Amino acid sequence: MQVFVLGGTGTIGTAVVAELVRRNHKVLALSRSARSDELLISAGAKPFRGDLSDPEHWADVAISSDAIIQAAATFDEDMGDVDAKAMKAVIHASETRTEPTRLIYTGGCWLYGETGDYIAAEDRPFDPLPLFSWMVTHAQALLDAPKLRTAVVHPAMVYDMRDGGVFDRFLSAAKAGQCIEIWGSAATRWPLIESRDLARGYCDLLERSDLVGYFNAAAEVGVAVGRVASVISKAYGSPTEIITRTVDEAVKEHGAWAKGPTLDQQMSARKLQSAVGWRPQVTDFAEATSRWIADLQS
Repeated sequence: MQVFVLGGTGTIGTAVVAELVRRNHKVLALSRSARSDELLISAGAKPFRGDLSDPEHWADVAISSDAIIQAAATFDEDMGDVDAKAMKAVIHASETRTEPTRLIYTGGCWLYGETGDYIAAEDRPFDPLPLFSWMVTHAQALLDAPKLRTAVVHPAMVYDMRDGGVFDRFLSAAKAGQCIEIWGSAATRWPLIESRDLARGYCDLLERSDLVGYFNAAAEVGVAVGRVASVISKAYGSPTEIITRTVDEAVKEHGAWAKGPTLDQQMSARKLQSAVGWRPQVTDFAEATSRWIADLQS
């Protein structure tokens, strides 16, 4: 099938594009720069020049594809408004279709808020950070659209064996021989998933257009962030002492989004596993990360 991808050069999108190509799907991906064109072409996708904030230019092309994957977020102050405009355009374009278009929309684990010792499943009420509350509203609008068949994926904290993903800050510090900085508490738990495993979950869902609703994607239910920092620092031989900054300090320096990594969360992906038979291949971040770093250093 032809799949139109939004956000095809981000951490999630890069892995999703690669998996789609591996499965012999035709990938048309939104691109706003020559550099993005190059990345997409090298991955086997065809770039479509445009901007997420200007959906009138690409929405009809997207909806004429067999499926759409939305994995884009600007992370600017207006990211909710940009997504709203884009998804409203997709819904409007879908109204001309005789058959519903398959759509995969990206939410996130932060929409559940603090879970503590409770392992969040898809029936847990949302308690999103205010900065990301628009995701809940937009996802519901897409689920309610009669000419879309929407599945909403809530990824765990996504790490990547190429660009680091959620581990990027830690890896950068360790590479430089510096102490790793943690925001909040070292005991804070993150649900984790490696990007290629997440991509397989996206594609498994994409190919099952009968499945709609919410689906969590996590390979490890909850790992203490202090352990993540320890594994990375030891693998690089950098100082194992952790610098802990308060939530308020992190938010003041980096913005409201910095509250997200301080949420103590656990999350289950049993529904996704049961629905499509998805099984993550990387279920121990420590083993995978240590092996990856060792390979880079060899």
